[in-house]
Amino acid sequence: MSERAKDGRGDQGARARRGPGRRTRGGPARPRARGRARALRGAVAAALLAGGLAACGGDGGTPTLHWYINPDNGGQARLAEACTKAAGGRYRIVTSILPNDATQQREQLIRRLAAKDDQLDIMSLDPVFVAEAANAGFLRPFTADEARQFTQGVFPAAVESSTWKGRLYAAPFWANTQILWYRKSAAQKAGVDPNAPDFTWDKMIDAAVRAGVTVGVQGNKYEGYMVWINALVASAGGRIISAAERGNDASIDIDSPAGREAARIIGKLARSKAASPSLSTDMEEQARSLLNSDRGGFMVNWGYIWRAENDDAKSGVIDKNIPNDLGWAPYPRVRADQPGRPPFGGIELGIGAFGKYKDTHAVDAVRCITTPENMKKYMLDSGNPAARPEVFDDPEVRREFPMATMIRDSINAAAPRPNTPYYTDLSAAVQSRWHPPASVNPESTPRRSAEFVRAVLRDEALL
Repeated sequence: MSERAKDGRGDQGARARRGPGRRTRGGPARPRARGRARALRGAVAAALLAGGLAACGGDGGTPTLHWYINPDNGGQARLAEACTKAAGGRYRIVTSILPNDATQQREQLIRRLAAKDDQLDIMSLDPVFVAEAANAGFLRPFTADEARQFTQGVFPAAVESSTWKGRLYAAPFWANTQILWYRKSAAQKAGVDPNAPDFTWDKMIDAAVRAGVTVGVQGNKYEGYMVWINALVASAGGRIISAAERGNDASIDIDSPAGREAARIIGKLARSKAASPSLSTDMEEQARSLLNSDRGGFMVNWGYIWRAENDDAKSGVIDKNIPNDLGWAPYPRVRADQPGRPPFGGIELGIGAFGKYKDTHAVDAVRCITTPENMKKYMLDSGNPAARPEVFDDPEVRREFPMATMIRDSINAAAPRPNTPYYTDLSAAVQSRWHPPASVNPESTPRRSAEFVRAVLRDEALL
């Protein structure tokens, strides 16, 4: 029996559990369908609990908070230890590591939240999953006073990505963006200055072809490709969708001059000699390997690149001289007279709606984790940028990250991906019509993707 997802708390949980390939719907639920969804939720909850997927509780003494984290270098676990110590015995925080893949992280969390797992206290969430979990009633909304504490002095894009229907459902923890990384020698050979205010994608592609070097991007059929598409559309002054809160009646805006300009650039790069030979399967690390190759020239990628390149040079994985040849510049423009809108990423901290300590210790723990001091500590420890601009002015941060000012300014200019509870379906639908990159055509791809997104949201097409 196929599941059909609808608006509303419980039915959104059913939608979230399906994953790609199952039918979707965004309209109001029929009573009989709601009954099926409730029965299914009960079955899923029983299966999860019977299978031992619910986390173990505390030992009956000090309250234990369970923080589910995305994989990193251990920085979040060290923050958990620091905040446990700061709590002075009132509670302790233990961490559990989620899968590497963001989609798998979402699936694991949504399944446990659908089972009303009361041991899921705090979770590190990709920004695009906040609206989905909030709309389903899976996250505890912060009060107005709490929201002020968690958003004051925080990047606007981080606040926007943590908010659903006017309420804050997650506390910004760290923010991220992409900038342009390039080999100085390649730029010099091509006769271009990537930091010039009018440096565009067209100029970069033409320069790379002229110099016989490459432009690295994320072209695999995964979320990183959607990141690139969204950034190009936003940089051209458009949006993929708007009025997302209207569900299947959201405005699908990708078939626009901005969408066609984004498609033109993707197609131009993909069919040029500057493209990676494996563009249609390239992710972040493949793009970095391309930059480090003999034909390396330019690459758009996240802020982790600086730390990764230096660590690899020290360990002998790459030539020790490569970091000295590494330059950075703002995300390329689509139009010379219009600033680029780089992607926004990062992690937000949500509190489970069913946890025993959701109104007490969990809030206090999130407050501890997201202090400016701990954001600075995590940035220096992990290399992931803080969600508060003030951290970027710290002398230690500036010594460790010489491009700190550019990253801060880029996060300020960043364009979040669509804030919608149906983001997973939206992203998969767009990717399916824009992949592989070499097939993208400005005259047809934006129109075809708009039609398919609308059909998916209305349960008229399969993913």
